[in-house]
Amino acid sequence: MSQQQFSRPGAIDLSALKRPPAGAPPAAGGAAPAGGASYWLDVGQANFQATIEASLTGPVLLVFHSPTRLPESSQMARDLAMVAEEFEGRFLAGLVNIDEEPEIAQAVQLQSVPFVFAVIDGRPQPLIQDLLTLDNLRAAINQVMQQLTTQGITGRHQPRQAAPPEGEEGEDGEPPLDPRYVPAQDALERNDYDGAVAEYEKLLNANPADAEASAGLAMAKLLQRTKDADLNAAREAAAAHPEDIAAQTLVADLDMLGGHVDDAFNRLVDVVRRTAGDERNLAREHLLGLFAAVGNDDPRVLRGRQALASALF
Repeated sequence: MSQQQFSRPGAIDLSALKRPPAGAPPAAGGAAPAGGASYWLDVGQANFQATIEASLTGPVLLVFHSPTRLPESSQMARDLAMVAEEFEGRFLAGLVNIDEEPEIAQAVQLQSVPFVFAVIDGRPQPLIQDLLTLDNLRAAINQVMQQLTTQGITGRHQPRQAAPPEGEEGEDGEPPLDPRYVPAQDALERNDYDGAVAEYEKLLNANPADAEASAGLAMAKLLQRTKDADLNAAREAAAAHPEDIAAQTLVADLDMLGGHVDDAFNRLVDVVRRTAGDERNLAREHLLGLFAAVGNDDPRVLRGRQALASALF
């Protein structure tokens, strides 16, 4: 298996691609299965640019395959789509059929199929260039995701969600809540934050790639940490003891609850910038938790991630 360590090389050269013709499908690309959600899409010229830009939110894995030259490569592409569903947004899989999209293959200077690129922040890294069985592919992707997590790359994609079938909306016009999350939501409505944390942890123990449970857990922990906090006292303590990480993170939490999201992020980015070692890591981990609570597709989180990267490097 040819799997390389992740790094950040130059961006994909799009100059060889023509612009989408008038009337092309929307740039978001890839229709979702009817009545369900999907974390993969077929990639063509009309949505290639948008797919690359989606890597600003979370990792994108582009798999190039050819049904005519090597049918097994297309099976591997379908397997990657299946693994993407299992990871529930931890990465987005883009399937490129080079028989139908030779211009894209030319733009990335493709030499063979199958070939998998990891794309982060618009920058590609050759990842896998061998045929892998489903089990081996799943193991390889799990290793890659773990490595990215250690580097602080924890963004998640929203599913390509189809409209709910007619008649399935709730009374307020929204789709019904997934029953898996009902116990946690009920606990939050009772202000039982300990119970909500426990329920979300159960969901994540059963499926560590559950993006919604991860975000819910981050918010429940935020509410749990701040339930007895006094805002004025917390601000006074943080001002008096700027070196106290716990004092700074508490004010950041309270700013979050007050809707001052950028203030919360900026406070912790500043802590990361002026600390080192364990203290820096504590502030960084806390900030990543706040990112998860807000949602990784939120523009404020994207700005926060950029500021964090600048503070770290």
